Amino acid sequence: MTAAPGTSEPDDAAPPDVVPAAAAPDAGTPLGRPGLPRILLTLVVLASAWFALQAIHELQAIVGPLLLVINLMILAYPVQARLTRRGFPRVIGAIASALLVFAILLAIVLALVWSILQLVAVLPDYQFRFLALYSTLVDQVERWGITETQVLDQLQGVLSPANVAGLVRGALSGVTGALSWLAVVATIVFVVVIDSISLPERALAALRGNESVARSLFAFTHGVRRYWVVSSAFGLIVAVIDVFVLLALDVPLALVWGVLAFITNFIPNIGFVIGVIPPALMALLANDARTALLVVVLYSAVNFTIQAVIQPKFTGESVGVTATMSLLSLLLWAWVLGPLGALLALPATLLAKSLLIDPDPQLRWVNAYISSSPDDVDEPPGAPGSPEAAVPAVVAVAEDA
Repeated sequence: MTAAPGTSEPDDAAPPDVVPAAAAPDAGTPLGRPGLPRILLTLVVLASAWFALQAIHELQAIVGPLLLVINLMILAYPVQARLTRRGFPRVIGAIASALLVFAILLAIVLALVWSILQLVAVLPDYQFRFLALYSTLVDQVERWGITETQVLDQLQGVLSPANVAGLVRGALSGVTGALSWLAVVATIVFVVVIDSISLPERALAALRGNESVARSLFAFTHGVRRYWVVSSAFGLIVAVIDVFVLLALDVPLALVWGVLAFITNFIPNIGFVIGVIPPALMALLANDARTALLVVVLYSAVNFTIQAVIQPKFTGESVGVTATMSLLSLLLWAWVLGPLGALLALPATLLAKSLLIDPDPQLRWVNAYISSSPDDVDEPPGAPGSPEAAVPAVVAVAEDA
């Protein structure tokens, strides 16, 4: 029926295929977003990430020490904040935190140098025992149809004089590289300490500029500091127990293996394996197979009880990622940053997570698969409150750790 002139059709007479404007897809949703197809956008993101990782890999001599210094300064900053709150000039607090960082680095370097010197002094005493074990191994291999000549032929290229000379030259260049590395670290510490003097003002500016990213970084510093403190405390406990176990079993170089156990405690997933193999081999050389087996069993018991049962109760959510993500982080950052990346794998992953995922509500769903707590999908990082109210927490972060 045709409407009379001057009148309008009723609303229910509208054609059924017309969709009201309010029901149309939102331009901000994936269905209504113009631009690249999702598969092409994913490939672009993956290619960009690969390019960034390749660039970091090429600059690992700079990025690795920088990341180490940032972690150490996060660990030492509460000293600076506490001195500042007690009325000392900020310069005094910055110097105190720098001295603490240098003390940590010096202790690590001295422990490693002492351990290497102990190994060099003691290992020659067991060369005859090693030859005896070698003969036993050769006899066993010959029973499998492989002769000693075949094995030596395969090793001839590896053990040639030219290769031995190359190893010596590599060791000498390694010493030179270590000295250069320490010089780079000292320079970065000096620069970062200068910038830390104005950290409260910079924190306020960051909160006003991009509050979500700033709060995510504050949560990262809190979690990574707790991670280092708790891991160091329990690593020391594990190392002390391991030393007593080795002393009770009369295994040589017990203190050296204790230092190794402490350092490998910071390597996720495979650190225990790296820490148990050398003392087990030493027990095999100095004692017998039964002692070596006892070393492996007791090390495993101590490691499981402390690091798998007790330590997570104190660490809480500071680790921040699942066990699978922890292993993938180790493999990735060990390739990107070298051996230092194995020690900094978890902090590096947490930093990337706090910069790329946590501040963005549209990407926070990724935490459901990589975060140690699924609640991170719904909870924004950082403490609530205005930017001005959050600045004292940045300065007094030591009390919150």
